[in-house]
Amino acid sequence: MNNLRKKVCFVTGTRAEYGLLKHLMREVSKSNSLSLQIIATGTHLSINHGYTIDEIIEDGFTIDSTIDIDIEDDSNNSTCLSLSKLIENISIVFDRLSPDLIVVLGDRYELLGIVSAATIHRIPVAHIHGGEITEGAFDEGIRHAITKLSHIHFVASDPYRKRVIQLGENPSNVFNVGGLGVDALSRLKVLQKKEIEKQLCLQFKNRNLLITYHPLTQATSEESQREITELIKALSKYKETLQIFTMPNSDPGNKYISEIINFYVSKNEFAFSFNSLGQKLYLSCLANVDAVIGNSSSGLLEAPSFKIGTINIGERQKGRLMAKSIINVPGDSKSISNAIYEIYTSRYQQTLKSTSNPYGKGGSSSKIVEILNTINLESITKKPFFDLKIDN
Repeated sequence: MNNLRKKVCFVTGTRAEYGLLKHLMREVSKSNSLSLQIIATGTHLSINHGYTIDEIIEDGFTIDSTIDIDIEDDSNNSTCLSLSKLIENISIVFDRLSPDLIVVLGDRYELLGIVSAATIHRIPVAHIHGGEITEGAFDEGIRHAITKLSHIHFVASDPYRKRVIQLGENPSNVFNVGGLGVDALSRLKVLQKKEIEKQLCLQFKNRNLLITYHPLTQATSEESQREITELIKALSKYKETLQIFTMPNSDPGNKYISEIINFYVSKNEFAFSFNSLGQKLYLSCLANVDAVIGNSSSGLLEAPSFKIGTINIGERQKGRLMAKSIINVPGDSKSISNAIYEIYTSRYQQTLKSTSNPYGKGGSSSKIVEILNTINLESITKKPFFDLKIDN
């Protein structure tokens, strides 16, 4: 290990995950005992997904390595090939950078390749946002696999901490620090409506919605196609409502969803779509809309802090902790349309006033850095399975 400062390497592959990590990365870069390394991969290097590596550079970070894994084809086979390409290339990068610790967040399939390579290289892994459940996505199994290949765990709530320990992880290395999404909100000065309108070339209306829909990776492609079609059908009834779409992630099946959204937007002047808004614009939109609709985790992790509505469609996020403001609906147009009507009722608006976010109140980045500053990494990769005491 570096005798001066621990080399802490962040690997980021998506716009959403980077938005959660960047404040933590900045605090690591300011630490006297930690040295920041950054590897960018995944959709950061994809033109179709906004080429968001530019956002990392614009934020003032130095990127130590990039790994292009060719994600333009959204088939299952192509996704597996991208994963194998990532493992091959990140192994070479690990040899060059010699990090003392890898930091990953969430449950993306790219992370499985990252932590697998780190395991072989015997590099400790710190995993953020483990212990959560999302039954409608293959991310569910990937998240728990990453937990077993990690050594330090920063979770967002006590139930998630208990679940990580249940998976056999030592309680002394599992820390409830709250959600990084809430932490980002506490640090952000959101843009005003006029500035958002200027940057996005649109105008807010009396009613405004933000929509994000991702593929259902635990269901058939036909099910995802049916749900996005039903969502569009429901939204088409609200022609006096501004509809801002952010495009789906790179999971298998994303192209059909993007095509449906782009066609809808091309035919309706009240609808707009964006490959990537970036964290500041996205959160600023959240602060100025009435509700977020779709199956993105943002509707659960961040929207409640803005006291706005969330219409959560289908089972992608099933199992997560949810604020009382969340309206869960099946993926049919009637249910979605009824939920849109519901968010504007006085009863629901009253509910929003007393909504609290179950993912904490912020401060998670500082808590994580404090732990990283002091934690002993010697021999941490030789971890025994922590057995729970079970009464016979």
